[in-house]
Amino acid sequence: MNAPVVAVVGGGQLARMMQQQAVALGVHLRVLVESPTVSAAQVVPDVSVGAASDGVAIAALVAGSASASASGPAAALTFEHEHVPAEILERLSADGVAVRPGPHALLHAQDKIVMRRALTAAGLPCPAWAAVSDRLELTAFGEQAGWPVVVKTARGGYDGKGVRVVSSADEAGDWLSALEPGGQLLAEAKVPFTRELAVLVARRPSGELRSWPTVQTVQQDGVCFEVTAPAPGLEPAVAQRAEEIAERIATALDVTGVLAVEMFEVDGELFVNELAMRPHNSGHWSIDGSITSQFEQHLRAVLDLPLGETAPTAPHAVMVNLLGSALEDPVAAYPEVMARYPRAKVHLYGKEVRQGRKLGHVTVTGEDLKAARAAAHGAVALLRGEEPA
Repeated sequence: MNAPVVAVVGGGQLARMMQQQAVALGVHLRVLVESPTVSAAQVVPDVSVGAASDGVAIAALVAGSASASASGPAAALTFEHEHVPAEILERLSADGVAVRPGPHALLHAQDKIVMRRALTAAGLPCPAWAAVSDRLELTAFGEQAGWPVVVKTARGGYDGKGVRVVSSADEAGDWLSALEPGGQLLAEAKVPFTRELAVLVARRPSGELRSWPTVQTVQQDGVCFEVTAPAPGLEPAVAQRAEEIAERIATALDVTGVLAVEMFEVDGELFVNELAMRPHNSGHWSIDGSITSQFEQHLRAVLDLPLGETAPTAPHAVMVNLLGSALEDPVAAYPEVMARYPRAKVHLYGKEVRQGRKLGHVTVTGEDLKAARAAAHGAVALLRGEEPA
């Protein structure tokens, strides 16, 4: 079999879960990992160790491996995180490499100020915002928008990192002082949201789009903790509008692959919060709860293959993240988890246990939302070494 090769930058759990779908499709993943012990390196045979900022390493990843069973050049280069310098990707793209998503699209997930400018120009709903470079500019925005405000670093933030809620410019003074010449922070109005929603959409180079149902997300200390699909009690018109917003963004920014659009709902109104151009935590439920998972769909999209159906396989799916554990190895809880929650699907990422670290997730699908949620949380409690509530 002449397996198509997809090169992936980043060796975390997203690349690990992408490998599971690659095996089923007969796709060969070649992954640039941060170290030989990271999550993806444990399950992907064809890996090389290098930094995401190393243009030579990425070029070699795309070119091929003499020792791998699929040694030819990659059909596409994709990512499990956005932290790859744009100049590297632009150079590869100019050399004819299928970089997906492309450098211009990816920039909008790398730089929050660039993203806000593009979405505002496209008439898409965003919180009030401003790019600020000093205390005077932040104070002026805070007085206009109303304190407290949210301040974000333009680049590098994820899982709650690089985000602060401040009641005065002094509370962001260290960030402002550390800015390089010409640097800016993103200041946003603190949205009094009813809840947080997310929509995942996949797009292939031909322009074909497929969206999954709008989901509800719950954060814990800035990290996604629970996802419910579809979002319970969401008005159909609001769900449709959320999916339309996500599809408009995917088309306007020329995204290839999976795009996650996180949103705030405020009494039926929607505001775009963040973008991620890759498989995303809010879509992990799709592995067990959708006809086509986000990981299979991402591979289809970057290879420009027809996209799969995204309908749920059950009325409800609840995904809960395992964030840290009192157990040295959560696998020790398997007998009790599997006996008490036979519907629970456990996904561990092969990571060493640390407090608050994202070690895995559990998904439960079914007819009864309350029962699915209780089972997912109960299974995660046992994996944490705790008794379910």
